[in-house]
Amino acid sequence: MWGVEDLRLTNDQERMTKNKEQITTDTFHIPVMSRELIAGLNIVPGGHYLDATLGGGGHSRLILDAAADITVIGIDQDPVAIATTKASLGTLDDNLADRMQFWRGNFADYQPGEQQFNGIIADLGVNSNQLDTPERGFSFRQTAPLDMRMNPTQELTAADLVNRWDQEQLADIFYQYGEERYSRRIARQIVQQRPFQTTTDLAEAISRSVPPRYRYGRIHPATRVFQALRIVVNRELEVLETFLEKAPTWLKPGSRIGIISFHSLEDRCVKHRFKDCPILQVLTKKPIQPQAGEVAKNPRARSAKLRFGERV
Repeated sequence: MWGVEDLRLTNDQERMTKNKEQITTDTFHIPVMSRELIAGLNIVPGGHYLDATLGGGGHSRLILDAAADITVIGIDQDPVAIATTKASLGTLDDNLADRMQFWRGNFADYQPGEQQFNGIIADLGVNSNQLDTPERGFSFRQTAPLDMRMNPTQELTAADLVNRWDQEQLADIFYQYGEERYSRRIARQIVQQRPFQTTTDLAEAISRSVPPRYRYGRIHPATRVFQALRIVVNRELEVLETFLEKAPTWLKPGSRIGIISFHSLEDRCVKHRFKDCPILQVLTKKPIQPQAGEVAKNPRARSAKLRFGERV
């Protein structure tokens, strides 16, 4: 077993990570826990890697830059993520774009055929572009439609759940997926006040339905409800279970899979799937967490947890 103290980068790796982080920060996305992920992945020259959650492409770029003959397949169900990564790779003065392939879809549906990988990564967080684009409806910081779809072509939206599901169904998902203790009170308020069209209207209704001490707490009272809605809209835990069941079989013996999660439900799923998989050796008895310096620069990293497994 090993932890953060064992994830030491060589001077070349450290310099590569800093350079690529600057490129990524300026263009699209700050890759979370990049040093720990790249070091723990144990990258080999000539290797073939799978980035199952491409997002802004930050982690893929770091893998590609580790050696000139590495190739990466990047998966994302969001066409904006793929288009942005393609465009940003094309602006670099190297051959990164030639060594990167893309597959659009949900990682649970991916079929590599006979291909096996020298490493697999997945960053389960909502990518920064989705959060910062108001019309995607992931955040209540700005008025936007109640959407929350990672795949913009699917039919089900957050508005469908909020405006059509009955009170008991809503309360159950707020409690189960948001771990919201006022789930029933919030669900009752939503049903009484609906229909809702925007993120801010829903957030205000949630805020009014909870006690004042909770309303003005450390986090906004709508945070857990929005998490629950997003999880259900995108079937996040369901597809994660499917992916974790299949992905270890895609690894070459001795190769590693690294998963970054952002809330307890995801981390619990990763922990137990790794532990119960007969072809994986768990490398992280406890999850690796971001260092204080990273959290200070990127507050969205504060809840990240990283776990590794190695195919035996």
